[in-house]
Amino acid sequence: MTTTLADPAVLDGLARDLRSANFTTAGVADLLGEHAEAALGRGVWWPAERASRAGGRLGVLVRLFLLGGTETRDDVARALPSVSYDALVANGVLEPGVPVGAGPRARGTAPLAEPGEVRAALDIRPHNDGAADFLVVSDLDSATRPGPVRPDHVLGIGGASVSLARAVVRAPVGRALDLGTGCGIQALHLDAHCAQIVATDTNQRALALAAATARLNGMSWDLRRGSLFEPVAGERFDLIVSNPPFVVGAGTRDYEYRDSGMAGDTLCRNMIEQVPDHLAPGGTAQIMANWIVRDGADWRDRVAGWLAGSGLHAWVVQRELADPISYVSLWTADAGETPEETARRGGDWLDWFAAEGITGIGMGMITLRAAPGSPEQFFEEITGVGEALTGPEVAAFFARREYLRETTDGQLLAARLSTAPVFLEERSLPGEQGWQQISAVVRRPGGPAAVLGVDEVSRALLAGCRGEVPLGTLIDLLATHHGVDAGALAEAALPVVREAIGRGLLYQAQ
Repeated sequence: MTTTLADPAVLDGLARDLRSANFTTAGVADLLGEHAEAALGRGVWWPAERASRAGGRLGVLVRLFLLGGTETRDDVARALPSVSYDALVANGVLEPGVPVGAGPRARGTAPLAEPGEVRAALDIRPHNDGAADFLVVSDLDSATRPGPVRPDHVLGIGGASVSLARAVVRAPVGRALDLGTGCGIQALHLDAHCAQIVATDTNQRALALAAATARLNGMSWDLRRGSLFEPVAGERFDLIVSNPPFVVGAGTRDYEYRDSGMAGDTLCRNMIEQVPDHLAPGGTAQIMANWIVRDGADWRDRVAGWLAGSGLHAWVVQRELADPISYVSLWTADAGETPEETARRGGDWLDWFAAEGITGIGMGMITLRAAPGSPEQFFEEITGVGEALTGPEVAAFFARREYLRETTDGQLLAARLSTAPVFLEERSLPGEQGWQQISAVVRRPGGPAAVLGVDEVSRALLAGCRGEVPLGTLIDLLATHHGVDAGALAEAALPVVREAIGRGLLYQAQ
């Protein structure tokens, strides 16, 4: 019997050995080289395995923990000298029983190994947030182990977790809650700017691996077991983040990392409806979510219903809309089940979608803010590759909305505004008199939904905003040039100016 990473001494020794072997993102990248690392990112493991052979201790660790390979006990002992083999097996880090050299594609049919042969029982990998290097502990995925993943499988670093981490506002706060922590990746990022971190999960194995992730990185989090906000009843937080088991389905719970046990999008609805009771004044919640889309219905109306009466400001962004087949294929691909089981489970899933009249599943992020003023709630589809949400952009969005709420039209006309670095993009069609412009937009590169349609007057207005003269004076000059009433032009221009400020195209100069 093993107890997963229950011994602090084993974790401390493991941390020392991994770091002394340069088991970091930079160290691994240098060992593998640009092309082998890129191939590994595409799921092609053999170039990385080949490159790792020149890496000594680091090469052993790469093959063991990142590639799912097998090593001799002697090589493992040299790579991890601070912890005994028996202790690593007892703590669920290593397991014997596969032939030396059996790569991740061969192990499913491999015979039993000799006593001196070993493989990793966990995925332990370096992760860099742009400022520091960390170690993250999770379960091995189906690509590096034969057969289906276990029901309490704990996901490692994935696309959704990285997207959320990038989008979180990193302002220093007192108390933070990571709801559904999994392996602890969000708590890991929170540690740099949050004084106290509470992390919850329904999965006891996830809490054990999150505790291991914290210990390996010299951190300490308040880990609690329970569903939704039950473990923090009556408590409030300055920041709430969550990448929960949001997968839309019939309510079964085959795998805890994806299935909540609640039918449809009930989990996400319940979570959003309970957020107001747990946000401190001025607090922010950022939640990855999925929602049901039915034929002829607007997804915005569904999510707006979750927010009705919340009293919170909101920015809801749909990043993707998946059809049922694509959605089911996505979530059955990583379970490691046989093709026959995948087809059976996928077919039942699609039948449920059809019976419920579900034609699509929206995927995105819901950001909520407990701030003064009448709640403003915005619902947008932002699907561009270069328009992913980032923490600075999310913070700037809410700051701009606050500025607009607090600034009267009179104050705006008296303000000196500047145009952000933007591009003017025009579309034209050939006509009898040459190219004829049919549309024009101003776009701020890298800004999510930072685009505004413009006509001749608004284009001139944006070009004239250089922080030199008040907006009202600029409007007067334009009115004189075009021979129109300045008051009427101001009335028409102010909504455009407000939208441009809201999208980060204009800002008040200091």
